[in-house]
Amino acid sequence: MKQIHLSPRLQMAADMVVQNERHGWLVDVGTDHAYLPAWLLQTHREQFAYVIATDLREGPLDRARQTAREAGCEGDIDFRLCDGLAAVDPREADVIVIAGMGGETIVHILEGAHWEPGWWRGKGTMEDKVLILQPMSSMPELRGWLQKNGFSIEEERLAREGDALYTVLLVRPGEMAPLSPAELWAGKNDRDPLRGAWLDMWIARTGRALEGMAKAQGRDVLPHKQELEEVLSGLVDMKKEWTQWEQ
Repeated sequence: MKQIHLSPRLQMAADMVVQNERHGWLVDVGTDHAYLPAWLLQTHREQFAYVIATDLREGPLDRARQTAREAGCEGDIDFRLCDGLAAVDPREADVIVIAGMGGETIVHILEGAHWEPGWWRGKGTMEDKVLILQPMSSMPELRGWLQKNGFSIEEERLAREGDALYTVLLVRPGEMAPLSPAELWAGKNDRDPLRGAWLDMWIARTGRALEGMAKAQGRDVLPHKQELEEVLSGLVDMKKEWTQWEQ
């Protein structure tokens, strides 16, 4: 049997699944090689009554089945070919992991679940869902959508993989305090050891974007430029607060 080892990015998501008190039925959306569910079954099998792994294409599902065979857990995972949660019944999903995708794709998956309309607003048993989200891009769009659609981001963590930094969000249906423009970009992982580097990354990105806009022409640029200036100002303030807390 092959022992599964996770990258820091996936390990961060897996740890959040394990440490969350809500277990039972697990769905790994866009499973690809199925490393995450295989690791969870190898190390914490007793926590999961049922595991579903979905992917949009047959190729990744074939790779996922191969991983499960090598890890000795093929019989413990139900592999489904579908777009996101389209082939998953809400009663089959206590914990939903969506990792390694763009924020807009994650929104598409949540909106496209063939469940009752507005399921994320806490209707019926939907209030019990736990989402573990690991976006690779479009983070302001994802956090903004969560904020507008009845989700609460309860925790954010950071991990470093090579030169790149990644975040993972623990999300439940529920009320959430409004996020500032800067928090939509950088989140609220206030006490994470990587917080300073994370803020530096976003300060640099917004700064470069503003430099590019300075050369652009047209009235349509001005509102976006003002928005980014507000984001940058907030990020700089957050970095000052982080530096003071660290000292």
